[in-house]
Amino acid sequence: MSPEYEVVIGLEVHVELLTESKIFCSCPNRFGEAPNTNVCPVCLGLPGSLPVFNESVLELAVRASLALNCTVSSYSKFDRKNYFYPDLPKAYQVSQYDFPLAKEGFLDLLKDGRSIRKVRIERLHLEEDAGKLIHDQKESISYVDYNRCGVPLVEIVTAPDLRSPGEAHLFLDWLKKILLYTGVSDCKMEEGSLRCDANISLRPSGTETLGRKVEIKNMNSFRAVQKGLEYEVIRQKQILRAGGRVAMETRRWDEEKGVTAEMRGKEEAHDYRYFPEPDLPPLMLDENFLSRMKGELPELPEKRYLRFMESYGLSPYQAEIITSSKNLADFFEDTLLHYPHSQKVSNWLTGELFGLLKTSVKEIDDIPLTPLHLGELLKILDEGTLSSTLAKEVLEESFLSGKLPREIVQEKGLLQISGEKELLLIVEDVINNYPAAVKDYSDGNKKAVGFLVGQAMKQTRGQANPQVITELFKKRLGK
Repeated sequence: MSPEYEVVIGLEVHVELLTESKIFCSCPNRFGEAPNTNVCPVCLGLPGSLPVFNESVLELAVRASLALNCTVSSYSKFDRKNYFYPDLPKAYQVSQYDFPLAKEGFLDLLKDGRSIRKVRIERLHLEEDAGKLIHDQKESISYVDYNRCGVPLVEIVTAPDLRSPGEAHLFLDWLKKILLYTGVSDCKMEEGSLRCDANISLRPSGTETLGRKVEIKNMNSFRAVQKGLEYEVIRQKQILRAGGRVAMETRRWDEEKGVTAEMRGKEEAHDYRYFPEPDLPPLMLDENFLSRMKGELPELPEKRYLRFMESYGLSPYQAEIITSSKNLADFFEDTLLHYPHSQKVSNWLTGELFGLLKTSVKEIDDIPLTPLHLGELLKILDEGTLSSTLAKEVLEESFLSGKLPREIVQEKGLLQISGEKELLLIVEDVINNYPAAVKDYSDGNKKAVGFLVGQAMKQTRGQANPQVITELFKKRLGK
């Protein structure tokens, strides 16, 4: 039986571009500076100041457009979007209206190694960011920081193609990967580098007419986007089932209460009185420029994800984790140049090394351990001269110090003990010290040998070869 209602979601994503300076002036594009210090007459909109377009903004925006399979326009222009708000000192925002930089793109949503939906990108356009209002509830006053005014943005608008809150989360995951791979943005939601508004409506299953749309704002994480949309699905279903009419409005997500709350109505479209920006010329792009930009694109995450499964035999989970960042995927492939066994490299990368990165709160490119280090460690393991327990210790030491694994093994005398003569002495010692476990084994509890092996490993500080010593215990006690 088909569901009663179909969920329809579209996203509007604002992405701050990773430039040194702002879009129309030379003020630094940096987060976290003292309020109102990265400003000038241009970004403050003072009379007589004129904007000058930052060419690096264009390159990053075109790179994003091509990575999202958009058609980049040979002609686009800037427009003034007029509205008054305290964080917009000019009372208009320079944006793009009827001639955006790019349109008609798409993003493939991949899950478990296959495409589950193709989401259309309706448009990608350039605009400048506004300032930031800081509300002091205790004093009932608001402050404004204009540092963010003029920070370059692209707005990415999807078609209403998403069919669940989970798909919206997945779309943002893939979009973030693409933007990071291409160096377009750092995508730090906590710093406002990536901000998402969601439009959601419900319609009777099997129909094509869109329902009445609600916009959700104030979502500062992908998890919040999903939770906010899940709440709206429930809220709108309840209204429709009761015979009511969903109000077209903008709602904000209240993280603390886990609900959306009304902000303002949207029954009538806001008239921004767009008109062409008179102080900026149109953007005219030729084929040579676009060809160069296409040639500079890296291998994109979705292609790398599929290639890692096909070429290296990785599971969808492994491929997803390893391709979650370009640097991590590069580390994986560079390690294979030193140690060509993909499954073992993947296991150590997504297991032990990931654990160390998480504990230290570091990224793969922030540590002294290199693909050469990991490859060398795995070679030593294959030689049988180092136990897996000690290998983990060596990895951690190498992670912290940058020393090569062989150097650490030699310095600490960690070579695995595999000689039967030496190990037999340890076996006898353990048997003498733990008669109860020996009796358990003799009485038929074969698992008791694991305890005895553990004691031998402890006595040798993990240096005993576990396979050899297990066999020696079995021989000595009788299988």
